[in-house]
Amino acid sequence: MSQEILKKALKGNRLNFDESLTLLNQANLLDLSYTANEIRKRFHPDSDPITYVIDRNVNYTNICDAYCTFCAFYVAPGSKDGYVLPYEIIHQKIQELVDLGGTQLLLQGGHNKDLGIEYYEDLLSSIRHDFPSLTIHGFSPSEIDHITRISNLSLIEVLQRLVKAGLSSIPGGGAEILTENVKKKISPLKIPAHRWLEIMQEAHKLNIKTTATMMFGSVDTAYDQIEHLMAIRDLQDNYPGFTAFIAWSFQRGDTPLAKIVHHQASAVDYLRLVSVARIVLDNIKNIQSSWVTQGSSLGQIAFGFGANDFGGTMMEENVVSAAGTSCDVSLAEMIHCIHQTGHNAAQRDTQYNILKVERLPLSQ
Repeated sequence: MSQEILKKALKGNRLNFDESLTLLNQANLLDLSYTANEIRKRFHPDSDPITYVIDRNVNYTNICDAYCTFCAFYVAPGSKDGYVLPYEIIHQKIQELVDLGGTQLLLQGGHNKDLGIEYYEDLLSSIRHDFPSLTIHGFSPSEIDHITRISNLSLIEVLQRLVKAGLSSIPGGGAEILTENVKKKISPLKIPAHRWLEIMQEAHKLNIKTTATMMFGSVDTAYDQIEHLMAIRDLQDNYPGFTAFIAWSFQRGDTPLAKIVHHQASAVDYLRLVSVARIVLDNIKNIQSSWVTQGSSLGQIAFGFGANDFGGTMMEENVVSAAGTSCDVSLAEMIHCIHQTGHNAAQRDTQYNILKVERLPLSQ
């Protein structure tokens, strides 16, 4: 049956839920690879390079009262280890990014009850004043929801005020798996699936671009994973604004959830999901390979399973590494990794506009 479904996808026909689930559970891995790559070519012809963005992840605070079971980064309110970074430190980190030719700042933090809308406005306006050309890709839907509650403002008011202060786009963090059953088990104090989708919908209506993410491999099933993909696809149909989809596997490490989840998603699990995402998400142009969690080698392999982007250089990563997973890749190494797969490498901006192409060495 999976062969017929793959043929349907190759003809350009949309797959339904049951067909997508069959592929994820049953299709031959190499058949998935072939189909995903053929579909990638519709969005990105063979001449297109593998893209990357020079960015830095700055965690402005580690204080959070969401207590997600998969996170080893946060500290509880009142902890002696809690921090809110002074602007001078944030400025220094951004200057280092800009000096390296970076174009994107990823701002992420926690649910810090002491930070209201005024803090975020001051932070954004200061960054925008000092670095006017920088793209500020910040604040997950969960953080935005937290701001609405702390500041007693509507979602629309918060989004409009953040954009006015300097926010450029919104990352898709906090999605995990977009089914209420899974989210209640792994992040019961964080926003439910329908609220994540609502925030992204309102952002898209305001012409704010976002990314869509998935953290799989904890208590979720293949059924949950396909439900997540369908929710993303449906939202994109009605309110387009997702620029890319990024999936990564749950990193057990030193997290509370590791005491319950004793397995680790395999490389094959990751590649199957990436390829099925490329096949199913027929309205999202870019599929990003997650070297930060999966490692650079598996990230490279994903280019053969429908992925067309290597993500960001990051420069700094604290959340995943806090769980015990560390995969540092320099800009030169990232370009080399892309070249090793036979592709040209291209620096992009947040909206996937090509800024610079690093062509394959002639010897290759």
